[in-house]
Amino acid sequence: MPAEIILIGGASVLVNYEFRDMTTDIDALIQAASVMKDVINLVGDRYHLPNGWLNQDFIRTESYSPELVRFSEYYRTYSNVLTVRTVAAEYLIAMKLRSGRQYKSDLSDVLGILAEHEKNGNPITLERIRKAVSDLYEDWNALPEVSQNFISNVMRDGHFGELYAQTIIGEKETKELLIKFEQDYSGVTKEGNVNKIAENLQKGTNRASILAQLRERKPEARQQEPVNKPETRKAHKPESQIE
Repeated sequence: MPAEIILIGGASVLVNYEFRDMTTDIDALIQAASVMKDVINLVGDRYHLPNGWLNQDFIRTESYSPELVRFSEYYRTYSNVLTVRTVAAEYLIAMKLRSGRQYKSDLSDVLGILAEHEKNGNPITLERIRKAVSDLYEDWNALPEVSQNFISNVMRDGHFGELYAQTIIGEKETKELLIKFEQDYSGVTKEGNVNKIAENLQKGTNRASILAQLRERKPEARQQEPVNKPETRKAHKPESQIE
């Protein structure tokens, strides 16, 4: 029977961009008959993939929006049966900003997407990102304030490639801090507090990361922000949100 899968998050990044080469699992919206679950498990067994390698757990996160189906883009059809779609660039950025996890690849993914589009001569403007946020979540203020600061600052500052490399380091450091924190205070880290814990851990380090600086610095007034950049697998763990 015909089936459709919309790749979300890291999987959507992988099939559309070159700056990233792996993801721990594949988040997707699966629109298919119930037999698709058996097919997914069969593929997982054949290639020795962990349970949940392709899953819909994403729909229970804040990044999910029912509007994603409407703003997805056609990618490829297999055997005239399975249609695969992905998320358009600015909508993928909107989702990453909504989540804004400092210990995963959310913010480096944003920068990687911006850098590749600029390199290919199709730069993404802040206005396009704002529209995508509004389309998915109704209002710009649906984004966490730190994510608003982050995207406003990077769009004004430019140098996406340089910021990408620095942010990768910042995310890795933050993850290591969180792992150590969880070892010391087992069970404290939850989905609702992990970002705040990460922010506090960053502030306690000897060297303030570029990631923390971009998120904490207040952007200039809205009218002063340029529209264009200046030239210049394991299944989810309900208790621990770090992996």
